[in-house]
Amino acid sequence: MTSIFSKIIRGEISGYKIAENDDFFAFLDIRPIAKGHTLVVPKKETDYIFDIDDNELGRMMIFAKKIAIAIKEAIPCTRVGVAVMGLEVPHAHIHLIPINKEADMYFCNPKLNLTPEEFETIAQNIRLTVNDEQ
Repeated sequence: MTSIFSKIIRGEISGYKIAENDDFFAFLDIRPIAKGHTLVVPKKETDYIFDIDDNELGRMMIFAKKIAIAIKEAIPCTRVGVAVMGLEVPHAHIHLIPINKEADMYFCNPKLNLTPEEFETIAQNIRLTVNDEQ
C-alpha cells in the first residue's frame, strides 16, 4: 500500500514542500510540535530507516543537514533537533524540529494548530533559505 508520504511526494495530497532532489523530499509536518517542524523522507518507500542502504542513508542525512541549516536560519531557535521514530507512518522519515530546550522535542506536547497561510509562510521562509544555501 502506498504511504501518505508517497502521495504527498507525487502531489496526490497537498503538502508544504520545502525542498527535493532526485532521492529525497522535505516538507512541513501538518501536525507540528513547533513552527518549522519538517519531515525528510526518501522518495523510495522504505518502512524502516535502518533498512535503507548505507550510502543512501548517508545522502539522506546530508540532505537533512541542508534542510536543518535552512530551518535554523528561517525560524528563531537555539538548535534543530533530530528524531527518528518510524511508528506513525510506514515510510522512513527524519523529524527536524526547531528547539530552544529539550522539552520542545517531546512528541506528547500539544500539536500546533496552524492555518494554511501560516504553513505556507513558514514553508516559503525555509525554502528561501534553502535556495540561498544551494
